[in-house]
Amino acid sequence: MSQYVSRLAGTLAAPPRLRFPGQHRKPRRVAMLSVHTSPLHQPGTGDAGGMNVYIVELAKRLAAVGVEVEVFTRATTGGLPPVVELAPGVLVRHVDAGPYEGLAKEDLPAQLCAFTHGVMQAWAGHRPGHYDLVHSHYWLSGHVGWLAAERWGVPLVHAMHTMAKVKNAALAEGDTPEPPARVIGETQIVEAADRLIANTAEEAAELVRHYDADPAKVAVVHPGVNLECFRVADGRAAARARLGLPQDAVIPLFAGRIQPLKAPDVLLRAVALLLDEDPSLRSHLVVPVVGGPSGSGLAKPEGLQKLAARLGITDVVRFRPPVAQNRLADWFRAASVLVMPSYSESFGLCAIEAQATGTPVVAACVGGLPVAVRDGETGFLVPGHDPADYARALRRFVDDQRLTDRMGAAAARHARGFGWDTAASATADVYTAAMHEHRRRVRSHHG
Repeated sequence: MSQYVSRLAGTLAAPPRLRFPGQHRKPRRVAMLSVHTSPLHQPGTGDAGGMNVYIVELAKRLAAVGVEVEVFTRATTGGLPPVVELAPGVLVRHVDAGPYEGLAKEDLPAQLCAFTHGVMQAWAGHRPGHYDLVHSHYWLSGHVGWLAAERWGVPLVHAMHTMAKVKNAALAEGDTPEPPARVIGETQIVEAADRLIANTAEEAAELVRHYDADPAKVAVVHPGVNLECFRVADGRAAARARLGLPQDAVIPLFAGRIQPLKAPDVLLRAVALLLDEDPSLRSHLVVPVVGGPSGSGLAKPEGLQKLAARLGITDVVRFRPPVAQNRLADWFRAASVLVMPSYSESFGLCAIEAQATGTPVVAACVGGLPVAVRDGETGFLVPGHDPADYARALRRFVDDQRLTDRMGAAAARHARGFGWDTAASATADVYTAAMHEHRRRVRSHHG
């Protein structure tokens, strides 16, 4: 059993339930559901983010070990082919559900019936037993998965990615709380699922604490990182040259969706404090913000640029649109430090990706970030969201130019323990356990 599966025995005082005899087979084909965002979308745009990366990488690695994956997602533009091969053994199926454009995530619950109909139509074209298991991602997909799994007579494995109760308990100022309907929906899915996959032991504990999840149904599987893409490669100087960044600059980077939850404003306010304390830094400080507005950030798409202007730091901040993974790896390599002041993170893939390129991380001490970042070794964890605290952490990189390299070397070593192959193997183990438990329950039900 992988080290990444089930660390719950100590955390939740429940015996591990995922070990099984070798004769129990893994699934041949999995229906993976991602209603609100497609694995084909560019991360950092709209609602696409870490979950997109998670689904793509997991599906590819599962296919590599013989588990075929079909990902069902909502069609968001006209003319899309019904089926796209993402990789050998991985298909993406586009389902028509609601208008292609102009539909916010908050409007999607009304389209779940149409989405479910599309999934059932695809299933009807196959022989019975085509899918061995359903794996749903995020609560919207969970409701479709619940119905599909019951109709097909297969187990449901669900990954929350984020939880309404957790997000609402740590809202950024001015952010919109998650609606009661989502809380109710998540509670129903937790009850219905055969297995729940949590990114960290903390997330597993939150499932039990906030949603009364059965600890025996919860498995901890850390997400991975694409170590072929995110690596030290030719180093910081070469990456800066490719991106047109000054070699001698201190470069704190924000990369991700621009919304209050991710708190990029905290970085800008921290930089303003640094410059107020030491105006001489202005000549060799560059602050890239790589990403696009998302979620509640779409209400004020230029809000961060206006904040930079009010703070008087537009000359050091560089706004850049979302980029592909290989280009994002260069931004990580080029940075002195990645800054993640998020109010909530189920894991924080960017933190591991940056560390894999040899760049340390300054992050909020929330969610999965204390797992992703080793405080004082591969970066610094900051309690709370006071810009002054982040300014003090960044000042350490200003005062000690060699800190980035020292922490970066440790960060790269740390990240090597988070390969996607390990995560996929652990997930396949969860699938196998869910199938075994489901068959046992069906047999006992039928006497």
